[in-house]
Amino acid sequence: MLRLTDIKLPLDHDEHALEQAVLSKLNIDKGRLISFDLFKRGYDARNNKDIQFIYTLDVEVRDQAALLAQFSDDQSVRVTPDMRYQFVAQAPSELSHRPVVVGLGPCGLFAALILAQMGFKPIVLERGKAVRERTKDTFGFWRKQPLNPESNVQFGEGGAGTFSDGKLYSQVKDRKHYGRKVLHEFVAAGAPEEIMYVSKPHIGTFKLVSMVEKMREQILSLGGEIRFSTRVEKLDLDRQNDGYQIKGLHLSGGGYLACRQVILALGHSARDTFAALYEQGVYMEAKPFSIGFRIEHEQSMIDRCRFGDNAGNPILGAADYKLVHHCKNGRSVYSFCMCPGGTVVAAASEPGRVVTNGMSQYSRHERNANSAIVVGITPEQDYPGHPLAGIELQRRLEELAFHAGGENYHAPAQLIGDFLAGKPSTELGEVKPSYTPGVTLTDLSKVVPDYVTQAIREAIPAFERQIKGFAKADGLLTGVETRTSSPVCIKRGEDYQSVNVRGLYPAGEGAGYAGGIWSAGIDGIRVAEALALAFGES
Repeated sequence: MLRLTDIKLPLDHDEHALEQAVLSKLNIDKGRLISFDLFKRGYDARNNKDIQFIYTLDVEVRDQAALLAQFSDDQSVRVTPDMRYQFVAQAPSELSHRPVVVGLGPCGLFAALILAQMGFKPIVLERGKAVRERTKDTFGFWRKQPLNPESNVQFGEGGAGTFSDGKLYSQVKDRKHYGRKVLHEFVAAGAPEEIMYVSKPHIGTFKLVSMVEKMREQILSLGGEIRFSTRVEKLDLDRQNDGYQIKGLHLSGGGYLACRQVILALGHSARDTFAALYEQGVYMEAKPFSIGFRIEHEQSMIDRCRFGDNAGNPILGAADYKLVHHCKNGRSVYSFCMCPGGTVVAAASEPGRVVTNGMSQYSRHERNANSAIVVGITPEQDYPGHPLAGIELQRRLEELAFHAGGENYHAPAQLIGDFLAGKPSTELGEVKPSYTPGVTLTDLSKVVPDYVTQAIREAIPAFERQIKGFAKADGLLTGVETRTSSPVCIKRGEDYQSVNVRGLYPAGEGAGYAGGIWSAGIDGIRVAEALALAFGES
């Protein structure tokens, strides 16, 4: 088949326009066209008065070789690549040992699924609860019930991505097309078929819950085992000349699990586990991350700014944005995890600390748009001296937010106009906060370092030049956003194993190798393959 890229059509094109575009592009008559399928659909809204769809199509034609020769200099006409997933190994009929996966977020879920599909019957350890129970605990916390430190937005089946927008796009390099495997498995588990072709696919929390359950059932049906409410307390290591070899895991409640190969798919909030690993000598480094606030505007305003008169078109849906500003002091401020038609959520996982995140359902029909507006920070400049120093910085800011919010898990908030003017807020405007349990109006400059305040004060007016109304005085900032990514990197080699612990495979977002559902799933596949190829060597 041929893959045609960059096929542009107007927003209101009719059902026959795609076929005509194929015929026109290839300069063939209808008799030579056998069929065509939609591979990708995006849109260009830079000119919101003339929004265009951009298609990538897979086309079957008669005499393909002649067309390829004819279009040899045209990069938009190429052979369709083979994107089918191929398993790299198959487990032996008798397993000498079973691999272990620690964590059942997107990375651990796909690592376990791939291992199960190859016949390795993995054992999965998840410190939190199954997704339905976890959802009850999380929603209960949002309704002012006590925080459960082991069952919340961060911990439990599905990982932090379960309570998010369910975005499935990333800038990760994916030459082996692992991302298609992720999408295929999601569709098989009940995701909308459209995630296979829309340019910015998303799923939403409620759909993700049932999908995670179905994927878990597949792992179990293939001989896998899943143990919930089981936290890894310590590694059992055998000292060797060039490092260590893993022998087993000491578990919460006094349990022990002998093992030789472990995929460590921790989330970015597994701070106690990072500390335990560091104390045992597992090599890790501090890494950059970002801190800031959640910003909320009315979604209708974002739609009008992005789509003009086309705002409300059901095919376009709720508008998103992606913004970045390079400050005069060298800092960068950018939007992160933008949630159209969504809510700001309480993402705390430790008592006495407040953290924000963003979430939306598949419909994206809530009143507000929200995203993180965050400032990039680095170990060298902002938290030097120790691999876990970034965690301590996060905790300090989250404690400040807890106190500023009233010490009841309300989040501190401030109107954009007041934040820019440097004065505390005393009453809300038109933009109503979506965060529950609730917000306390205050001065957000008290909960972040001065360099964060100064950078965001410079960035918001710059963003106003791109999205009119972004600096609207009664828009809302809610704090504090600290869990943008992991503050540590558990270093691994080209074989995906820890640089100093044989048999230990750091993976996913918590270990510093992914950022979001899709890239975490891709990394889970990569690491599962590496383990399968090395099976029996440890």
